[in-house]
Amino acid sequence: MLKRNLKAVTLMLLALVLLIAGCGNSSNNGSQQQNNQSTNTGSSTNGGDKQEDYVTIRVFKSHMGVGTIPDRDNPHVQYVAQETGVIYDLVTVPPGSEASEFINLMLASDDVPDILRPIGGVEQTLIQQGGAVALDDLLPQYAPHVWESIPQEAWDVVRSASDDGKIYYIPKVYLIPERAALLRKDWLEAVNMDLPTTTEEYKEMLRAFRDQDPNGNGKADELPTTGREAGKWMDHLFAMFGVAMWEGVPEWDIYEGEIQYAGITKNMRAAIEFIRELYEEKLLDNETFLNKGDVWTAKINNNLVGSWYHLPANLRDRYTAMLQTAPDAYVIGMPLPKAEGFEGYITQKSMGEPEWIIPKSSEDKAPYALKLLDFFYNPEYFEFGRFGIEGMHHEVVDGKKVPLPPEDNRPLALGMRNLTTQEDMDLRIEQTFPEEMQQMVKDIFEVSTADARRIAGDGLPSTVYTGFPDIQSHKMFQEYLTKIVIGEWPIEKFDEFVERWYASGGAEVTKRVQEWYAKMTNK
Repeated sequence: MLKRNLKAVTLMLLALVLLIAGCGNSSNNGSQQQNNQSTNTGSSTNGGDKQEDYVTIRVFKSHMGVGTIPDRDNPHVQYVAQETGVIYDLVTVPPGSEASEFINLMLASDDVPDILRPIGGVEQTLIQQGGAVALDDLLPQYAPHVWESIPQEAWDVVRSASDDGKIYYIPKVYLIPERAALLRKDWLEAVNMDLPTTTEEYKEMLRAFRDQDPNGNGKADELPTTGREAGKWMDHLFAMFGVAMWEGVPEWDIYEGEIQYAGITKNMRAAIEFIRELYEEKLLDNETFLNKGDVWTAKINNNLVGSWYHLPANLRDRYTAMLQTAPDAYVIGMPLPKAEGFEGYITQKSMGEPEWIIPKSSEDKAPYALKLLDFFYNPEYFEFGRFGIEGMHHEVVDGKKVPLPPEDNRPLALGMRNLTTQEDMDLRIEQTFPEEMQQMVKDIFEVSTADARRIAGDGLPSTVYTGFPDIQSHKMFQEYLTKIVIGEWPIEKFDEFVERWYASGGAEVTKRVQEWYAKMTNK
């Protein structure tokens, strides 16, 4: 009850802040900022040469990983400042805090960041209540590399997310499959099995992982496959049944000839029934719905997991950790096993997801925030963006820059570019992965690309959920998924979920989604 009351108060405060956002700036945006604006808002890349000429921009970015927040004297911060005239002040979610709740509390206070990565649809709250800066005119002037590098299709998707057709956020663009079903090849060899081609063969493989000690430690502690709380990061188990999923959240794709919410389809019902069977046989980690991110990661890194779902581009540090206790470890992409009666695929979302938004309360600082963002989209600084500062973020070995592993006491480095093409990824693998890992990761991408499909709902604006926060949160789906999988409820309760979903706003949301899709596809 206390948690619900806190959320209610938070939302009330957020609404109040947003209503007054355009009327004035917080104390952080005072006269010194306006003085700086008169001298430093030109389109030149470089800012002032003196520390007092620099403008400080507070940047909120969640999920920064292991490390410490850099101060303004940090060499990375100082180099960016010398090139842009902007000091970045990095803000992230405190340990143990929930990201969406933290960002709402920030926005409901007078401690609003100048540019932020939105979470949980907060960008639409800002847009709809006049709390976001329109960027159409500012982007070409202050962030030309951002403006020119993002495809027109992505900007069209962003414009479709607002009633006035303006650009209120910079989108993420990822033109290759981002996620993959991953598998420990050394485990597969240890149990003397081939890659599974059907869901039944996949089960047999997981049973062998459970029973035959493939990690060789004699403890019978293997977790054949695993996921995280609320059913996140186990999308491979849904993908086999043709369910559009994104980190455990059902997406929108074409089912029975029209765009629908994947959470209510016969595909989803079959997938949940299959996952329930895995859980019952302890083929799915029975702590899945309790696993926090760090716990889940530790299980994989410590060679306890045989099959999982994640980002191949982030495999370097994870694989390095595996090798510490399993020198023969090797990770491959798993082609999706065939589920009878279904066409499986890896969900691909390429464009339209909100990546950066500037609150109205920081409108005077918008040119500086965009100049900071443009630094990371400027090809001149791509290598710096990948490697950071020597001795702090990378070392030089045999004349080649090698990223240093994350550590609790190592300062983090801000990165803001989230635009990836095949060429970008190939270069990233060649530059940042050890030579012995490069082919492994390229092979994983080849497998995931073969199985991936861009869904019809790619770029769907969260405005379709306006007035129906329970539908947008997917909490109802997550409750039914969890209780059915762990055996507390029978599979027949899924039909009740479908009825409740439609009755609580799903019918209206579906109508809006179908209208959006018709507009975007000119149907």
